[in-house]
Amino acid sequence: MESPGYRALRKGRISLPRQVYHLTVVTKARAPFFADHRAAWSVCRRFEDARLLADASMLAWVLMPDHVHWMVQLGSAKPLHKVVESLKAFSAADANVALDRRGSLWARGFHDRAMRQDDDLRTVARYIIANPLRAGLARRVGDYPYWNTVYL
Repeated sequence: MESPGYRALRKGRISLPRQVYHLTVVTKARAPFFADHRAAWSVCRRFEDARLLADASMLAWVLMPDHVHWMVQLGSAKPLHKVVESLKAFSAADANVALDRRGSLWARGFHDRAMRQDDDLRTVARYIIANPLRAGLARRVGDYPYWNTVYL
């Protein structure tokens, strides 16, 4: 059964081709699975896997110990929830192998924010990749290994 919070995340969600979204997905129970570098590296390659994205484009991402931020521009082949579903499923399978575990890795659902036309996507990408600095995990963006953006 879905929790009220899960339903609230989906309420009003729309999926528009060519729309850019800032997405946040957390691990189950906010467990820091990606503090393990093997698990972190195993999932990072999935974030830009063209087979999972279809004709969507990953514009920026950062993997934190217990969550991930993605900035994705949808294409027309897959709606938003299917892109997220693919990324979550394949990255979870890879991380579970790296961690020698089974079971759910990601929490249900995701948070999304559709970018407005007046949003500066470079600024949003910088905000996303600076997340480790704000969390005290690195002193400079370049010191943190789990991120990428098309804007550099």
